[in-house]
Amino acid sequence: MKKLFSALIALGLNLPVAFAEAADGAAAAGEAAPEVSPVAALLGTFLPMILIVVVFYFFLIRPQRKKDKKVKEMLAALKVGDRVCTIGGIYGTITNIRDENTVTLAIGPQDVPVVFARWAIRNVEEISVENDSEVLA
Repeated sequence: MKKLFSALIALGLNLPVAFAEAADGAAAAGEAAPEVSPVAALLGTFLPMILIVVVFYFFLIRPQRKKDKKVKEMLAALKVGDRVCTIGGIYGTITNIRDENTVTLAIGPQDVPVVFARWAIRNVEEISVENDSEVLA
């Protein structure tokens, strides 16, 4: 048993040192060392890594995929007349959807047409946002 633990440690497998010490102590005391199957030892080694992958999936990967799916659906549902905000913070109204990659927004009180990439739209605004200009004295 001692040789098995020594060989696994030499191969770089991260077995708990307590198993190796328990085997040494039991052999020195003349007691029979508890047999640990190689499958159980490997399961004990890889179980923490498997749990970390599961935690990463449920706390990082899955929520990001849901968010990306919502953004993709929002960009696909854009239509003329929608009031949108770009990733640069510019508010405008969609006046034209040129192709699958570009949209034209009317910006400001003069409705200046500006072409944006579709991916540059952050969200569709439900409430109309107007800038009130104040004259500073």
